[in-house]
Amino acid sequence: MLTSRRFLPSISHLAAFEAVARTGSVTAAARELDLTQSAVSRQVSALEEQLGVELFLRERQTMRLTLAGDGYAREIREALRRISSASLNLRANPHGGTLNLAILPTFGTRWLAPRLGRFLAANPGVTINLVTRLSPFDFRLDSIDAAIHFGHPHWPGAELVFLMSEHTVPACSPDFLERYAIKTPEDLLAVPLLHLTTRPDAWEQWFAGNGVSFENVHGMLFDQFATAAQAAIAGLGIALLPTFLMQEEVRRGDLVAAVDREMESRERYYLAFPRERADYAPLAAFRDWIVAEAAANPAA
Repeated sequence: MLTSRRFLPSISHLAAFEAVARTGSVTAAARELDLTQSAVSRQVSALEEQLGVELFLRERQTMRLTLAGDGYAREIREALRRISSASLNLRANPHGGTLNLAILPTFGTRWLAPRLGRFLAANPGVTINLVTRLSPFDFRLDSIDAAIHFGHPHWPGAELVFLMSEHTVPACSPDFLERYAIKTPEDLLAVPLLHLTTRPDAWEQWFAGNGVSFENVHGMLFDQFATAAQAAIAGLGIALLPTFLMQEEVRRGDLVAAVDREMESRERYYLAFPRERADYAPLAAFRDWIVAEAAANPAA
């Protein structure tokens, strides 16, 4: 169903309104848009007339957003950003499709990035843009086509495809291991432990899975595996790390297993995407590729 012309203002009117709303000045907006002040004022007035809503309060030489104008400015700013992004993507790849993929930072750099060239070689018309997201988000409010998700198979409004499981092991520096003379899982209760904010109960699960009784598990908090691993290398404590994310550090001798007790995580890695985008060609190609790649090269 076509939207009424009344509710589809011109881009020039919207751009003028957004610039004035953001800068708080017709003069600044005119300078930014390379227009005259009168031209900007006319476009804003035309937008208000078209919508039938007052967007600004005009007080002498200043323009202040009304309550309605403030809310409208937020939505229009995001809409203009998405239009600009779509145009930039089209210009960068006019003959193929673009896939905007949200990744978990360490998974993206350690597992996905080294393999991504194979996908691009097999799909030369597809461009992939990578952005970092640490937790689920609303696909309707973001210009993301798909995301790598670690957790339980639940993401409101999204379809999830299983990729791989994961095994973790307590890791620390060789000096740390020697200094604290760790021999058993129980010994870890007496040393500094490093925690991830995205996995707040990981240590509790590990202790319970190894039959260790505990009351409270405290320690430093980190938001990414990379920083937690560096802290472990620096001797600040023991980090519970996925085995596939610490292979390079183990090979260099920077990290060792504090105790040889790997444990499979309860959560899994998934590819998440909105159901209505399932048939989008670049997404479908990437979905098929990453599922096959994960089956052939599991993280665990």
